[in-house]
Amino acid sequence: MELGTPIAEGNTAKIYLVENRVVKVFKGHLPDTEAANEARKQKYAHSCGLSVPEIFDVTEVNGKQAIMMEYINGKTMGEILFENKEQAEYYMSISVGIQHQIHSKVADSLEPMSEKLSRQIKAAPGLSNNQRSALLKRLETLSIDNRLCHGDFHLYNLIKTNNKVTIIDWVDASVGDMCADICRTYLLYSQFSAELADMYLHLSCKKRGLSQADIFQWAPIIAGARLSETVISEKAERLIEIVKHHFPR
Repeated sequence: MELGTPIAEGNTAKIYLVENRVVKVFKGHLPDTEAANEARKQKYAHSCGLSVPEIFDVTEVNGKQAIMMEYINGKTMGEILFENKEQAEYYMSISVGIQHQIHSKVADSLEPMSEKLSRQIKAAPGLSNNQRSALLKRLETLSIDNRLCHGDFHLYNLIKTNNKVTIIDWVDASVGDMCADICRTYLLYSQFSAELADMYLHLSCKKRGLSQADIFQWAPIIAGARLSETVISEKAERLIEIVKHHFPR
């Protein structure tokens, strides 16, 4: 298959547009189940009635695992917000409403968030043995709901067309507590803009009737788990400081 030039690239895959379909080609270092797992999660979200690209096929392209899916022709909400910064609260509010729609779905067939976080914390570099043990014990004490959680929800994973907003990139989806999912998004925003992060947190708490304490109880766990991810834009030192704030040693 002739792919041409990627239209986007992330940590795990390159994205191509071929015959008006998206072809997501995964990088070679990933487990050979990566494409099938992501496709299964995205199909599940689609089956819940959410606006998600339709999956057409899980295949191999030039010897690499790949997903072929529906192409959504639009701009990300992140691009739109930064072109219209005076309307930041309006667009952020739309995104909070979409995340609320995701969390309204009671899920039962995806990996439990508690298992995912536990696995990540055990693999996370930069933690002392005491910190790792303390994070796992804290995780055991927190309530684990059965809500669908995106796991990487932010404005650049929302594509706006003329009449709807579509949610993309479901690789980190799991079943768990919406407060943890909100905390993850807050941490993602806070590495770039404290103002946007605080706006998101305020709107999310107002929408759900939650307190900031409900969200921040998850902060050391989410930060510790994120250390296991290879993300160029995230500074490990910042995440370790969040853990140290709760568990100094």
